[in-house]
Amino acid sequence: MGKEHTYLTDTIAENVSDKTIGNANFSLYVFDKSNARIGEGYINLANVGPGQTVKFQITLSASGNPVSVAVSASAPRSLSITVNSVPQGAVLKVDGKEVGTTPKIIEVAIGKHVLEFSKEGFNSGKFPLEMTSHDASGGSVSYELGSAAHDTIELRDGSVLSGDLISINGMQVQVRIGGNTQAFDRNQVKRILLTERDPVSN
Repeated sequence: MGKEHTYLTDTIAENVSDKTIGNANFSLYVFDKSNARIGEGYINLANVGPGQTVKFQITLSASGNPVSVAVSASAPRSLSITVNSVPQGAVLKVDGKEVGTTPKIIEVAIGKHVLEFSKEGFNSGKFPLEMTSHDASGGSVSYELGSAAHDTIELRDGSVLSGDLISINGMQVQVRIGGNTQAFDRNQVKRILLTERDPVSN
């Protein structure tokens, strides 16, 4: 290979889609007159809105005399992620669009997103999510809703119950759920989230 030279090129990128490009990487390949690749450079686009044009300069390194430049980009891909909440059964919105209730497997494109959770008896909440090209499908996100109207009892089998904790001792946990008292073996219970309540005056 010959001596490497550096070249500066003006570049204009336009988002011709109807969605914002959250984050995208492009490779620029430099070819000589024999169509052999002699160098490369990189472009990164972040938060480019629909129809928006971005102008910038790129520094390319090449080991010969470049005669053409080609741009290569990975097609925008989506990743699969499991979204859960404590307690489960919350209505889930992704970027303002309702997609179902938790737990839910969703497909999200690379970039920034906002997950919204809502469930009766709990304060709704938002969770910022950013997916990059380095992330892999199969990940998970869990969001804990606050200000519960009832205590939350999480069992070791993955079940999540909402009720009022009556008593707990070394052997048993008693919970009132829907007006009925249920007893659980202490070893069945993984975690209890108590709700702060106003003191009861006699």
